[in-house]
Amino acid sequence: METQADIVIVGAGMVGSALALALDGCGLRILLLDRGSLQVEPFSADQLFEARVSALSEASRRILTNLGAWDEIMARRTSPYERMHVWDGSGTGEIDFTASSVHAEVLGHIVENRVVQDALLARLKESDIRLVPEARMELLRHSGDDWLIQLAGGEAIRTPLVIAADGAHSTVRRLAGVETREWDYLHNAIVTSVRCAKPHQRTAWQRFTDDGPLAFLPLDRQGDQHWCSIVWSCTPKESERFMALSDPAFCAALGKAFEHRLGMIEHADPRVCVPLRQRHAKRYVEPGLALIGDAAHVIHPLAGQGVNLGFLDAAVLAEVLLHALARGERLADVRVLSRYERRRMPHNLGMMGAMEGFQRLFQDDRLPIRWLRNTGLKLVNKHFEAKALFVRQALGQSGDLPVLAQA
Repeated sequence: METQADIVIVGAGMVGSALALALDGCGLRILLLDRGSLQVEPFSADQLFEARVSALSEASRRILTNLGAWDEIMARRTSPYERMHVWDGSGTGEIDFTASSVHAEVLGHIVENRVVQDALLARLKESDIRLVPEARMELLRHSGDDWLIQLAGGEAIRTPLVIAADGAHSTVRRLAGVETREWDYLHNAIVTSVRCAKPHQRTAWQRFTDDGPLAFLPLDRQGDQHWCSIVWSCTPKESERFMALSDPAFCAALGKAFEHRLGMIEHADPRVCVPLRQRHAKRYVEPGLALIGDAAHVIHPLAGQGVNLGFLDAAVLAEVLLHALARGERLADVRVLSRYERRRMPHNLGMMGAMEGFQRLFQDDRLPIRWLRNTGLKLVNKHFEAKALFVRQALGQSGDLPVLAQA
């Protein structure tokens, strides 16, 4: 027996769930498949922070607000920040970005991924979207003008349009044979939450070290602003050494690497080590197929932009599909789906290129390059309009914004 659907979204992470909610109520039969249980986990304000967090831009906040999920996120735990301070650990260059420079209240919000995910799931359970938990895809093949999906356990699903939102190691992308360009950064990221002696001052801190960037992102636990989420990029050899350290030794090494800007590191939660790899699909769309979020592009976590790009993917694709539906067009037509690709690929490639440029610039240890970047940081720090332009870009106040991302 086959299940018929107009659209199948594979992957109910933050981006896939956002897309499903954006399409809710359009009259189509939409299935959202995921390997997980799709259960909303109980939340307690004093529980440990999840290791993985996202720096949500203002554009992402608007999308989540328009999808009805932001109030649910706020009811759990968010950490707004108003300032970003970046400096070169190998020199004297530094730069400050502030929300007030563009008359905004905040630069963004640091939110645990699980908090965002559960808020979206809570909304999905009130929607017309059919959720299919613990769904493991074993086969994806063309069947006439449709796709035939075979799940472990025997269930078959037929649909004209499959949307891959199943992450960096996308099963849909692999089974559909979509080619990617990718390379290894030869770095790992250590992520965890730490408590510092000094409060974070609602500031996102980033130091560029000789081995890689180190970020301290502000967290708030019931008014306690001494907590930060850290993302420490270093070589595999160094990451292996840091992961093997005792908690006191790790805190000491981390504090030294951070120049003790927030005093001593008093406590560290369990650490997670993640290999860093750049990946970009050569095409986001094929007939009856579209890729969004990490299934389409994975960038260095240098500025925490990955999920923001994914939310914009979801909002633009939903907008394209709903407009096509209103015009009576076939949604699976590659000419329809290409409208999404044309709007998102240049923006994503631009962001990936900028992050790659920053990464290479600050990893270069040659003295002329050190002088150039430190001089550049000092000059830009004095140029208020240049900094304001960067802040507007980070907030999502410029470019081709979908309606969901607009105020």
